[in-house]
Amino acid sequence: MARPRNNPGDLAELPTELRTDRPKGDQIREILLTLTRTLAAGTVLPSERVLAERFGVARMTVRQEVDRVVAEGLAARRPGGGTFVAEPRPARMLTSSFSEDMRARGITPGAKVLEHRIGTADETLAAELEEPVGTPVLHLVRLRTADGEPMAVERTSLSLRRYPGLDELDLSAVSLYDSLSSRWGVTLGMVSASIIAAAPDEADRQLLGIDDTTPCLIITSAPRTASGEVIEFGRSIYRSDRYDITIAYRAT
Repeated sequence: MARPRNNPGDLAELPTELRTDRPKGDQIREILLTLTRTLAAGTVLPSERVLAERFGVARMTVRQEVDRVVAEGLAARRPGGGTFVAEPRPARMLTSSFSEDMRARGITPGAKVLEHRIGTADETLAAELEEPVGTPVLHLVRLRTADGEPMAVERTSLSLRRYPGLDELDLSAVSLYDSLSSRWGVTLGMVSASIIAAAPDEADRQLLGIDDTTPCLIITSAPRTASGEVIEFGRSIYRSDRYDITIAYRAT
């Protein structure tokens, strides 16, 4: 994670005054977006007071727009350290695995196994996996990281009838989907997912290193192979301040 640099962003190349034919808040937001795009991650942004005085607007107007860029993950706050440009957020395509997406962006993916348990599929899980009730399954909980920073808590279940021996792999050291591909010939196909915004519980907040104001995305998904078999069924929570979800679809 970037450390704030104590050299507030230079306003020299920005307009000296706002236009009168557009809302002031919209223009302040555009200025903030320009700063977050052009300044290096960790650079401290001009203070609310400096922006308010330069552009002749109320500090409340500036604060509202700063709050927006912080909520969108483009900037971050540190107590006593001002507001600074956040690091770019990794973006995940739902048509590829976490590890694939991170590596494609030059980011090192990681996983810490929090739970690794063999059980049997009850009626609900069996229906999601499209397997018979009682099928042996691997229940897996992992903390996913990007360049060592916590990004998500992934909870998933996979059929050991489809993937015998999966429970013997060290999934903190190897990629789940790389292993499914190399050992069982799995090719990721369609992903059916439900995505909602929700507050994490205390346990997940501690794992992700966030407070109760940080927004999260809860993704419930059942990815399928290219031939249509369900690979896994899971419910995971992702930090939306550091993570984007990208969905590709065809218009009809």
